[in-house]
Amino acid sequence: MSEKIKEMADRIREIREVSGISAESLAKKLNIPTDLYKRYENAEEGVPISTLYQIAGILKVDMTELLTGSTPRLQSYCHVKKGEAPFIERYKGYKFQSLAYSFMNRKIEPLLVTIDPEENNKNMSLVTHPGQEFNFALEGRIKVILGGKEIILEPGDSLYFDPTIPHGQTAADDKPCRFLTVILNDKL
Repeated sequence: MSEKIKEMADRIREIREVSGISAESLAKKLNIPTDLYKRYENAEEGVPISTLYQIAGILKVDMTELLTGSTPRLQSYCHVKKGEAPFIERYKGYKFQSLAYSFMNRKIEPLLVTIDPEENNKNMSLVTHPGQEFNFALEGRIKVILGGKEIILEPGDSLYFDPTIPHGQTAADDKPCRFLTVILNDKL
């Protein structure tokens, strides 16, 4: 795993410990096996974004704090210049940038996602989370699996869906792809 994933895992463990919650208790609240949760904290496995949202909610912190170690402080607007959004690597070859990382109390989470097919294993994990999700293809072709259906997004295509349906994205070809995803989550 990358150094950034290790740093995020360390932050999650530190915030959990400061909050006085045991790993076993947090795993139970997440409804996952304790050994899986411990693999997340030890950076042995990437944490699905849906689980990051849940962890942030349980620990009563903004997801940005888990991802970057910084607490959002802006209230009226957040201007992110090109190249300033922090890169977060969730899985090998799957990186995203939080495009509103410094805005407090976000109701949506806009993320720029880049998938490198040479680094990304083609065995994507399907995830679920509450809310609604919007994907807009910017570069390359993106394969979205949504409830067992395969949808190919090309630049300019979009997909709006219920993310409680198991879903995942990967490069459809052997070329990198980028897309904007906007997640509305009542737990944000």
